[in-house]
Amino acid sequence: MTTPRPAAVVVLAAGEGTRMRSTTPKVLHELAGRSMLGHAITAARSLDPQRVVVVVRHERDRVAAHAVEVDPQVLVADQDEVPGTGRAVQCGLSVLDATAHADLVRDGVPETHSDSVAVEGPLVVLAGDIPLLDGQVLARLLETHVADGNAVTVLTTQVADATGYGRVLRDEDGAVLGVVEHKDADAEQLAITEINSSVYVFDAAVLRRALGRLGQDNAQGEVYLTDVLAIARGDGGSVRALQVDDPMLVEGVNDRSQLAVLRAELNRRLLEEWMLSGVTVVDPATTWVDVDVELEPDVTLLPGTQLHGRTRVASGAVVGPDTTLTDVVVGAHAQVVRSHATGSVVGPGAVVGPFSYLRPGTTLGADGKIGAFVETKNAEIGAHSKVPHLSYVGDATIGEHTNIGAATIFVNYDGVTKHRSTIGSHVRIGSDNALVAPVTIGDGAYTGAGSVIRRDVGAGALGINTAPQRTIDRWVLRRRPGSPSAEAAAAALGIDGDDTDDLSPQARAEIARHQAGSAADHDSSSTTEGH
Repeated sequence: MTTPRPAAVVVLAAGEGTRMRSTTPKVLHELAGRSMLGHAITAARSLDPQRVVVVVRHERDRVAAHAVEVDPQVLVADQDEVPGTGRAVQCGLSVLDATAHADLVRDGVPETHSDSVAVEGPLVVLAGDIPLLDGQVLARLLETHVADGNAVTVLTTQVADATGYGRVLRDEDGAVLGVVEHKDADAEQLAITEINSSVYVFDAAVLRRALGRLGQDNAQGEVYLTDVLAIARGDGGSVRALQVDDPMLVEGVNDRSQLAVLRAELNRRLLEEWMLSGVTVVDPATTWVDVDVELEPDVTLLPGTQLHGRTRVASGAVVGPDTTLTDVVVGAHAQVVRSHATGSVVGPGAVVGPFSYLRPGTTLGADGKIGAFVETKNAEIGAHSKVPHLSYVGDATIGEHTNIGAATIFVNYDGVTKHRSTIGSHVRIGSDNALVAPVTIGDGAYTGAGSVIRRDVGAGALGINTAPQRTIDRWVLRRRPGSPSAEAAAAALGIDGDDTDDLSPQARAEIARHQAGSAADHDSSSTTEGH
């Protein structure tokens, strides 16, 4: 069956969410790499509606800006000071009608023929704080509404504890009479366990007429959207419910504890889907994957792995343990071990880690290596090239089959401007080098250990600028007399009182004193052992 296309979807995102105790609006709190509002807009767009409108009030600018960031095509409606979901939907419907009118005028329809333009057909309404609600459930609800020719179709579920939820009222035959909010329910109604999910499909014309008849005569002094159900039924319309068996799909978030529960549940479901698709997740309890992550079959995720953003991992790759990747592409059969990476590419067969930090702009070629305690940033490292350990590679291009020696630093910043270094292919950079950018090292070149390379090194050349080594004999004996080092040196050199002519009087005295002390200690030790 083809899912009908709704005229519009209204997403309610006006609430303050005081129980979150946060300066961040409730609907902007995230789970699985997406805000709650983002989840709602994504579910709405899955129905391919003609329009989506987000109703805002609390922190209006922040919520509206985020909505447009998620979906630049969304409309934004401002709820006024009149409280309640009914008023929120009325504000959203006004924006939809005005937009439909403006579109006709833009298309050349005379103003006199477009004055009465209004949105018609099925209109979906959902709350912005139901993050597990997905497009499949919404599609079933919409299909049921259209197939039955309903005036209103409401999504419901059964829960063990219905505290805080509106209860669904039915007659003896099971037909839906309406919804009563928790604070307005009597004792008999509070015993009902079928709850309203705050997800509906309305006939737009029925909704428009009913909204004009809503009041605020209730325990909270609000305009209740739920009152539309009883009004529609009283007008002879068909009001039905679609009940889902999985309460988590329509579970709302009111505080951070509920957010944590749903975050864990969403992660569990995502991992289950990936495992059924051929991904190995060794420890689901410590593995977290965002909704926009893509994994191919035969990927292995080891314990402590977190994959965020739009990370993509190709077949045969192993990630983890204890690894966090954000917006990273990992090639086939690559390995990333105990490392942190953002905005980077790890080529097929490459190895990263342990304890590596790949910052944005890092690209590691096929079969390359970024080893232990290496940091990279804005670096292109060619195929089969290696940065094995204890190095920083920033603002650099490195060719293929090149080896960067241990403790090498790419000196890329002069205090004002970043500069780039270019290292060719088959280059051997010596250990403990400092490459002062901008500098170019040609193909097949070498640099000596301990060098500070400030000028270009041609292809096949050796770059070295270390000073010749000087060795000053007996320096420790002269300058550090009496120290443990001096004692060790004297013993190693076999120096005694007759072999100190080249030493200072102070050094000779210190050596003699320590030798005498050592002899006394020996005699004392021997006497003790004899008793």
